[in-house]
Amino acid sequence: MPITKGFRQLVDEAMAEVTTLSVAQVQARMGSADLQIVDIRDPRELERGGTVPGALLAPRGMLEFWVDPASPYFKPVFGDESRQFVLFCGAGWRSALAAKALQDMGMTNVAHIDGGFADWCAHGAPVQTLEEHKAASRPAGKA
Repeated sequence: MPITKGFRQLVDEAMAEVTTLSVAQVQARMGSADLQIVDIRDPRELERGGTVPGALLAPRGMLEFWVDPASPYFKPVFGDESRQFVLFCGAGWRSALAAKALQDMGMTNVAHIDGGFADWCAHGAPVQTLEEHKAASRPAGKA
């Protein structure tokens, strides 16, 4: 069966419907209580390249399940309507598709980073190793 709509068309359609933020726009808001950066890349990518400080690690394959309160995998952080959830992946393709899926689920407080982690790094934005991220995410007093 031939493919009738390729990935590029799906990404282009998603990009036309989702909010896209530049690296500079996201950097300017880092540390704001109303921003939650969400890294949707897979664990191998995280191990190779690190992540954005303070990012919530939410693998793409689980995102819809973590967002839906009816799911047994629901993560309460996604229920915080006072935050904007800004997704990123490696190049901005998966995050555009993921942001579109979350919008289709009813989320209005979602966006993604143009160019993904590649552009984040190219702009010299802060990065931490996966080990640093895990250490920073541990509750105080836990080793």
